[in-house]
Amino acid sequence: EMRLVESGGGSVQAGGSLRLSCTASGFTLTTEPMAWYRQVPGGECELVSTISVSDGTTYYTDSVRGRFTISQDNAKNTVYLQMDSLKPNDTGVYYCAASAWQLCTRPKSMWGQGTQVTVSS
Repeated sequence: EMRLVESGGGSVQAGGSLRLSCTASGFTLTTEPMAWYRQVPGGECELVSTISVSDGTTYYTDSVRGRFTISQDNAKNTVYLQMDSLKPNDTGVYYCAASAWQLCTRPKSMWGQGTQVTVSS
């Protein structure tokens, strides 16, 4: 079974850091662009960041640019999201998926388990 498993979430105070991991099982990450998404309280789903190892490009939504860093380690079959200077509005459940899959357009029943991030002020 092909799966992406998210981990690394937790509860931190504003200004703190977390590193999220997304590990693939049942298949091998290659050059397929990957993405992190989040669902914030209230239900809105948004694209947070993407990475394309084939051309070395990354994307960050405006609200996280300069604070978050996406990376990918194919030897570990894992995509990471380093989150620094966390703010309360970063609170949400974080998911990873292939960028082309456009997670936010899919029924939630098709999403992975996600990992909860809670930032308190």
